[in-house]
Order: sequence, then C-alpha cells, then structure tokens
Amino acid sequence: MTTANLRTEYERFALDESDAGQEPMALFHRWFTQATAAGAVDANAMTLATCDGDGQPSARIVLCKEYDERGFVFFTNYESQKARELVANPRASLLFYWAALERQVRVAGSVARVDAQESDRYFLLRPRAARIGAWASPQSQSIAARTDLERRVAEVEGRYPGESPVPRPPHWGGLRLVPASIEFWQGRPSRLHDRLLFTRRTSTWERTRLAP
Repeated sequence: MTTANLRTEYERFALDESDAGQEPMALFHRWFTQATAAGAVDANAMTLATCDGDGQPSARIVLCKEYDERGFVFFTNYESQKARELVANPRASLLFYWAALERQVRVAGSVARVDAQESDRYFLLRPRAARIGAWASPQSQSIAARTDLERRVAEVEGRYPGESPVPRPPHWGGLRLVPASIEFWQGRPSRLHDRLLFTRRTSTWERTRLAP
C-alpha cells in the first residue's frame, strides 16, 4: 500500500523571531496552553526516544506531568526498558506534536531522577487503581498471560485492602529531562516550515532559524 498521496497543507500559523522571544520555556508554555485550549487530546503526551548501551534506539509515548525551567518530568517504573536504557545512556529526546495547531516541539538533553519527595507527591495524586498497578506490573518484563497480571493486582489489593494507603514502590518514580536544546516547528504552506532552535549556552539560550 502506498501513502504517497496523503498530504496536508499547513497554513494556520507562522512563527517568527519577534513572536518567539528569547526564552524557549516561555514559548513552550504559551504553545502548550494554546494546545490545551484548542482541545488537543492528551496535549501532554510526548514521544520519549532513548538508546541502549549498544546504540539501539527505541521510542514510546509517555505523559509529561510537570515542566518548568529545570526541564520536563515524567514518571515510570525504574526497572522498565526506558529507565534501564537511561542508566546505560542518560541522554534522550522528547517530541510533542499538536496536530490541531500544526506544531511540534523537539527537546534533547540529559535525564536524571527527581528526588523522592517529588515522586511521593505525584504518586499520591494518582488514582488508587494506578497506584496498585505500579506495584503489580513488572513493567517491560515477559509475563505468561494477562491472568498473571490480574493475579498480581489481586495480591497487591489484598496487601492494601479497602481504603488503606498505598505507598509509592521504591522502584517507581520520576525522571527529568534537562534540555540542552529545544526546537519549535510550525507547519507552513508548500513545506516551507518555520523552525527555530534554542541551544543552551551556560545560563542563556542561543536562538537559530533552521531551513525546513
């Protein structure tokens, strides 16, 4: 099957230097706010790309649960494939894509764990069933059948019955990607897109326009 004729003409917005400003996180916040206001489904969904020790890349969708000048935070099982790959190579990339606004943002940088208190705070915000699941799922490991997972869930529910508190597992918590570069892409007609790249230079950001 060919998909050569599937084509969208991007013509809703533009991105120029005067609109972008000099602070990429301020621009990201503005774009993210506009994406949520436009009704983007899972506006905080981002593709996380990692590499293992042999240089084999892998990518998956995760949810950004916090962002600020320090970077972008997501949460996971520390024994999962992504977390193990980030131990072997603590550098990664993120991609946000908001189709309704014809925009994407690429972020690259280094990744480190957030402190335990931050992980604890977020864990308590999760629905109880998700907290149970964090204990029950041996993420990224092989299981024989779904019934094995359901059995593990039942065991954890028995350990924390009723409304008793479900503590955060020691193998589960947050990771923060600290950006070294952030690229903003705005779709434009005839594939002549706007691309502005911000590169961190110690305490400041250098802005560069890239050809589409």
